[in-house]
Amino acid sequence: MEFTLRDDYIELCNLLKLTGIADSGGRGKTMVAEGLVTVDGQPEQRKTAKIRAGQVVECMGQTITVLPQA
Repeated sequence: MEFTLRDDYIELCNLLKLTGIADSGGRGKTMVAEGLVTVDGQPEQRKTAKIRAGQVVECMGQTITVLPQA
């Protein structure tokens, strides 16, 4: 799926919530802590990592391509 930024970046836990992969921001943080999330193919442990345009996030078999703001 694709996600278009509204600002320069989005925090990882919020991205998981807004794309529907996580039910809430809290669940998104738990998923990151459990090691279920990769950013650009690397495991990501920072719950509030700044995700910017061009990055690819993977979680639970879902792939999110982050696009720049329109």
